[in-house]
Formats: sequence, structure tokens, C-alpha cells
Amino acid sequence: MPSTEAAAVILGIDPGTRVTGWGAVSIAEGEPRALACDVIAPNAKWPVERRLERIFLDLRDVIARFAPTAVAIEEPFVGANVRSAMAIGEARTTAMLAATLAGVPVHHYAPARIKQVVAGYGQGDKLQVREMLRLQLGLAEAPKDLNASDALAVALCHAVHHRAEALLAAGS
Repeated sequence: MPSTEAAAVILGIDPGTRVTGWGAVSIAEGEPRALACDVIAPNAKWPVERRLERIFLDLRDVIARFAPTAVAIEEPFVGANVRSAMAIGEARTTAMLAATLAGVPVHHYAPARIKQVVAGYGQGDKLQVREMLRLQLGLAEAPKDLNASDALAVALCHAVHHRAEALLAAGS
């Protein structure tokens, strides 16, 4: 008997003030499928507030286009570069605001968790994650931009997490 369950759409976001990646994944009958992915790359010469405005407006359009049921955002990796972590925080806040104003719940995932789910190893590099993502989603070729593939990986991570929660709820 065919499922009448509507497909869930998850929008994954890999935030950055220079380049923000986004990827949309649908889940129908428990199977994830890539819908689209791309990057938002405001002019690097613009002041940060104008770049954040561009990211906000473009994400608002992406949210309107795909009508996601959830937004999943990568948490920043806080390494030695505090300035970089702060810039990512600004882009994350912009993405959270776009989702929240659209009434879409936001979920957060650490980079190691995303890599663990997608590549099976929490310390995998971006190229490993991209290739495993291609295989799991059955893509003919991997996304060319690593920010876009990272965003798809964030969405897939949430899809797997969401599926696990649904299975646990069904077993209760």
C-alpha cells in the first residue's frame, strides 16, 4: 500500500559571511533525496552588514521556494581563529532569523556529528564527506562547491536524526 505521508523537506545550512552553503533534502517513505544545493556568495568587498543582509534575503527566498519543515545549521568549529568563529556566528544568527521568521524550527549539529552520520567517521575531511554524500543520496556527481555539499550533509544528518527519532517514537 503506498504511503500517504507527505514528504518532509530539510534545509541544511553551512554558514559563513563570505560563502554560505545551502542544501535541500526531501524525505519520503524514509528515503532522503537531494532536491538542490547552492551557495550564497555576497561580494567580499561589501561591509559585513551588507553581506549578512544578502545572506538573509537569499535564505528567505530559498525557504519560500522549498518550504522546509526543518532547518538544520552547522555549529561553528571553534579552533584557533576566534575572528572566524565570530563571523560564522553572525552568519548562523542570520540563518536562524530567516528560518524563525518563516516559522520553521531550527536544529543545530556539530561538525563532528555531521561527519559521523554522513561519512561514518567524525574526523573525515570535506572531500570524504562529499563523496559519501554523493553515494548516500545517489547523485550522479558530487556538488562542485564544498560549502554546498557541507550544507547537504547537514540536511542529511538531520534527516537521519529525524528518522531515528520517528522509529523510537513508533516503538514506544
